[in-house]
Amino acid sequence: MTSPTAYLLAPVMALTVLGGTEPAAAAATAYDGQSAHGTALFSVKATNNAAAQAFTTGNTRVTRVSAYVASGAATGQITAQIRKDKANGASSIASRTINLASLGGAGSGWLEFPMNAAVTPGATYYLHLQATTTENKPIAWYGTVSSAPGALTSWNYDKAYWGGWHAYTSRLAFYVEPTGSERCGETQQCYVPTTALAARTSGLLGNLRSTEAVLPAFAVGASYVGDSNVLRLPSGRWRYLPTGATASVVVPADHPGALAQVAESAGWLAKGTVPGTTNGQRAAARRALLSMRALLQPNGASAAAWSPPWEYSWPRDGAFVAAAFAATGHSEEAYRILQYDVRTQRADGTWEARTTLDGSGPPDGRPWQLDGNGWVPWSVWQWYQAAPAGTRAAGLDALYPMVRKAADRAAASLGANGLPPASPDYWELPTATTNIGTAAPLLAGLNAAADLAGSRGQDADRVKWTAAARKLSAGIARYFAPLGYQRTIDGKHGRDSAAAFMAPPFNRAPADLPAALVSTQRALLQPNGGLLPGNDPGAPWGSYAWTASTGFFALAWAQLGDTARADAVLNWVLAKRNGLGEFPETVNGAGHPSSVAPLGWTDAVMVMALSARQGDPLPTPPLPL
Repeated sequence: MTSPTAYLLAPVMALTVLGGTEPAAAAATAYDGQSAHGTALFSVKATNNAAAQAFTTGNTRVTRVSAYVASGAATGQITAQIRKDKANGASSIASRTINLASLGGAGSGWLEFPMNAAVTPGATYYLHLQATTTENKPIAWYGTVSSAPGALTSWNYDKAYWGGWHAYTSRLAFYVEPTGSERCGETQQCYVPTTALAARTSGLLGNLRSTEAVLPAFAVGASYVGDSNVLRLPSGRWRYLPTGATASVVVPADHPGALAQVAESAGWLAKGTVPGTTNGQRAAARRALLSMRALLQPNGASAAAWSPPWEYSWPRDGAFVAAAFAATGHSEEAYRILQYDVRTQRADGTWEARTTLDGSGPPDGRPWQLDGNGWVPWSVWQWYQAAPAGTRAAGLDALYPMVRKAADRAAASLGANGLPPASPDYWELPTATTNIGTAAPLLAGLNAAADLAGSRGQDADRVKWTAAARKLSAGIARYFAPLGYQRTIDGKHGRDSAAAFMAPPFNRAPADLPAALVSTQRALLQPNGGLLPGNDPGAPWGSYAWTASTGFFALAWAQLGDTARADAVLNWVLAKRNGLGEFPETVNGAGHPSSVAPLGWTDAVMVMALSARQGDPLPTPPLPL
């Protein structure tokens, strides 16, 4: 640092005191912290820079101090000391060093240092910070240039500019013996590595009526309490969303309301099954199930994630979530999603691309998507296969009119070539010719609808939809199979992870599909180990891998019994969960979770894949007879 103006807004704020001892405090009240940290005040990089904050305390022992710091360096150390004389290291009565790499590298926030210092109440001490790094990156202690009631002096050591220590009226952000909301992770963030901010959300709180996102800045150092959506904070206190509330509260650990929520979540999980072949896989499945439940609204809308651009219900995402709930014995939640589909189906039998969570309609003019006419009947079929035998017939009676309208529209959409028209698919981008992301789901939906019709004795429907499924299957075999199930039949848009939609549990795999899956996976593989949705040169993916698209292959290979390939993909996706154990939507080029976490679609894919991998594959709609 060449001058204090690099971190202090105005050098004129400096006092005329150039050294010496701290003046006695003007009042008996201890000055042991202030939280304002809007300005990077002083560099603390050794050997030319350090900073110190004078303080007094009413305690006889200090066990923890904190400071708001920001580091552009990813490696190095920050040392905090409690000194009797700011300028004399030998006067230190307690010291603690934290390694930047252990924090996740470059970042910013409140950094807490455990201490064990016997102090004299009312005496003046100095919280001294200094950092070492080989990187040419700044490390600064933040604070405010505004006044702080009862404040003692902040000191800047700048050997090159001041020749030593210099006093300032600006106030460093610090706490001595922080308690309650002064602890980081409650109202102010702990030190958060920059890499963690690649995602918008990191977790979920919920009470079955309302949902709240855990932001990345408040996920660091936190963990869920058991299998629940109650969060244990770095301070040891808990944050949860009480019954009937729309905003979370922080409570002491073991608070009765929070404990009741923990017990309820565990009880709900116990009513179904948790797939996985290892403890780690089962833990991931439990978290995915709880996250899907937290995203599920009372009216059956299944939010994609809990950040404004994702707080909508997509028929496609909801179908996967309903199937995952059904597969794990949570039939009630699955059926609630299907009832929402009934209410949001358009008069012509189709669905909007997405709807607002109140079910009132689409949030914008995004074109509707035909693939929903396959996904929804397929998810009804999955629910029906797993639902209790004594109640499923009545449940299907209520859903069947929706299935009929959807399947009739799907059948009517097929052209002379046996294929549906071009429609935006899960990429939510238009194509000039038919895409596999629409054709494959429609085939699954028609086969599912035909089987459901047979279950209800609706022979006319069964015959009609069976004929449509045969026609579509022939069209796919003629136009997509020779291209290795690429994205479009014109062969201009490359490979697509939707090739996996031709595999179980969606469709009975054609003989040439296993080879196509291998070649598609290789074509979409990124350096970070995940997959792109597709390799169309015009696609907007960049270097980001998408966990749902990657998971499609884990699901397909697990369902097909190719355990080696399934395990390789499963292990990659499992390894990309964030610190709270949530699956993110994407993984950036550096290998870090990004976009949002959790994503309900990925949760569902992984639950189904883990179920298949443990030997309980989901059923697949039968081929037409």
